Amino acid sequence: MKQTTVSAEILEPYAEALMSLAQSNNLTGRFGEDVAFILDLLKTSPELQQVLANPFVKTESKKAILRQLVAPQVHDFVLKFLLLLVDRRRIFLLEPICKQFQALLRKLTNTVLAEVTSVVELTESQRQAVIEKVKTMTGSQQVELETRLDPELIGGVIVKVGSQVLDSSIRGQLRRISNTLTSFT
Repeated sequence: MKQTTVSAEILEPYAEALMSLAQSNNLTGRFGEDVAFILDLLKTSPELQQVLANPFVKTESKKAILRQLVAPQVHDFVLKFLLLLVDRRRIFLLEPICKQFQALLRKLTNTVLAEVTSVVELTESQRQAVIEKVKTMTGSQQVELETRLDPELIGGVIVKVGSQVLDSSIRGQLRRISNTLTSFT
């Protein structure tokens, strides 16, 4: 779902309320883990997203599904927050609310999000090298990696932090060489 101005005006107060609840109870780390769990659940289950977004599915059915799937994993406050979203008919905004919460948490903990695109899954030593490079680039204390695979890169990685892009992929190098060669003609 694209984040429009209307949805942003709706989702930001919910994300800020969840953050306020987390801070007032010294649970920001726990809530961050819970939100990451919820996002993973949504990512791996498109069916769950469809059920939660479907206005024809009864409120009690949505609540029962959430209780069954997330109650054992998340803090009781987070579960109550999810049930509130169902009651207020805002559960279809769950994913963007969670992402907004993560953005607030990153700001609070001086953490940056680095989107890494590679041909193959990064090894642990490669992940650490990317994290150190991003820390140097941004001066942040912590780095959160979000990885994607793209077989068209041929090799190397593309690292995006905010508006900065570090393209060390073979595809990017070939494009730069092509641009250099065409500038001579």
